[in-house]
Amino acid sequence: MEKMIISPSPHIHSGDSISKNMYGVLAALVPAFLVSLYCFGLGALIVTLVAVASCVLCEYTIQKLLFKREASISDGSAIVTGVLLAFNLPSNLPVWIVVVGAFVAIGIGKMSFGGLGNNIFNPALVGRVFLLISFPAQMTTWPVAGVFPMEYLDAQTGATTLSRLLSGNDFASLGSSAIGLTGGSIGEISEIALLLGFAFLLFRKIITWHVPVSILVTVAAFTGILFAGNMLYTYHATGMADLQALADTARIYHPLVHLTSGGLMLGAVFMATDYVTSPMSRKGMVVYGIGIGIITVVIRVYGAYPEGMSFAILIMNALTPLINTYIKPEHFGGK
Repeated sequence: MEKMIISPSPHIHSGDSISKNMYGVLAALVPAFLVSLYCFGLGALIVTLVAVASCVLCEYTIQKLLFKREASISDGSAIVTGVLLAFNLPSNLPVWIVVVGAFVAIGIGKMSFGGLGNNIFNPALVGRVFLLISFPAQMTTWPVAGVFPMEYLDAQTGATTLSRLLSGNDFASLGSSAIGLTGGSIGEISEIALLLGFAFLLFRKIITWHVPVSILVTVAAFTGILFAGNMLYTYHATGMADLQALADTARIYHPLVHLTSGGLMLGAVFMATDYVTSPMSRKGMVVYGIGIGIITVVIRVYGAYPEGMSFAILIMNALTPLINTYIKPEHFGGK
């Protein structure tokens, strides 16, 4: 009689691991990092290295001294957090502020919940929002991309596309914004580089399309409705017949501007897709993405901040357990 051997799950191994996926994300961030080096020079390198080193050191120290367990910094998660935090910062941010942000990201945003897999908020965004609230002047002073020679703290500064838009001034061309020749945080300025990273992540099956596409489609649809509605309102209120003039009055709602500026693409591809803080089911991911898109547009258009992506992701991070409760993934073999 043959013996039947029963073993605990998982019974099928796909070859995936935390470290493999984390280093895959780092590879996908390389195009955006190269663009940032070209546009911001030494500042981008310094901020990124300081953020990564501080995140790794903080996680190692907490695991060794407080948790009394083997450090897991080799899995790459702390490095990813450091890079993403740096990508959300200006390239001329003082080093000590970068260190503070890194320790908040790891110490409060990640390790206070028990470490990787237990945190409810994206750690890099926790650090970024803390710095934005604590040091608003430094966090909103943007070096002008492509102005050479580029020094670290003495770079020529200017406004981002979104801040120019909200202040009523002319905004940069869509082409410059997509390529990366506008002011902004280190990793958010080139939508083309971020889309290359998105394609790599999809090809390697590290993420799925559901969260990024639902965010981008929602932002495009919402701003498109606002854009058309504002043009119609202006037409009926003033009788203006010049389409270009009507479009200028509604430029704050222009869908292409919102899609190609600010942290939308960076957040949609690399931060909202975080395994730990996003829903488990595909339907839940779509609901999650739609929520992020709506909140982002509301904050951008009607809020006090010109950028709302970070706040939108953190708000939907908090709602992820609720989404998982009501939109459960199908059980194996289920219909």
